[in-house]
Amino acid sequence: MLEILNTRRSVRAFKDDPVSDGDIRDILEAAMNAPSAGDERAWQFIVLKDRGLREEYAKLNRNVPSIRQSPAAIVVCGDTHAEKYPGLSLYDCGAATENILLAIHTKGLGGFWGHVFPETVESNRKLLGLPAHIVPYSVVPFGVPLNGIPAAKTRYDESRVHHDGW
Repeated sequence: MLEILNTRRSVRAFKDDPVSDGDIRDILEAAMNAPSAGDERAWQFIVLKDRGLREEYAKLNRNVPSIRQSPAAIVVCGDTHAEKYPGLSLYDCGAATENILLAIHTKGLGGFWGHVFPETVESNRKLLGLPAHIVPYSVVPFGVPLNGIPAAKTRYDESRVHHDGW
């Protein structure tokens, strides 16, 4: 597990190879097994496989241009109707997004965490037909890496560790 955690890197260039529905289901299962505040599981997921839709998504969300070439992407959304604790779906979605990235890596695929910026939430809602209680949080484009997985190097930094206080 530590090897998976320490070797996962962002991949933004993909081969045209499709991702199987079985792999997508496994990745979504990993997402739904993420930690959740009060076990509220206040998340919803939208799988984007349609090339035209991914092209439109890239136009609205300029921070994820390579979604155009990825064969698939998952949009992670918070569900405010499922929240037991208002506002905590944000954390659930973060944990689910990380699990998606780790599951992608274990499958030998690559992907990256794309943010849905506040100023694009409404345009995302319109494009994807989201109801008002569904808040897009992140998007993870993924697929077979065009140039392999980038080499891992440690990011451990002792100067950022504080014991028993600052």
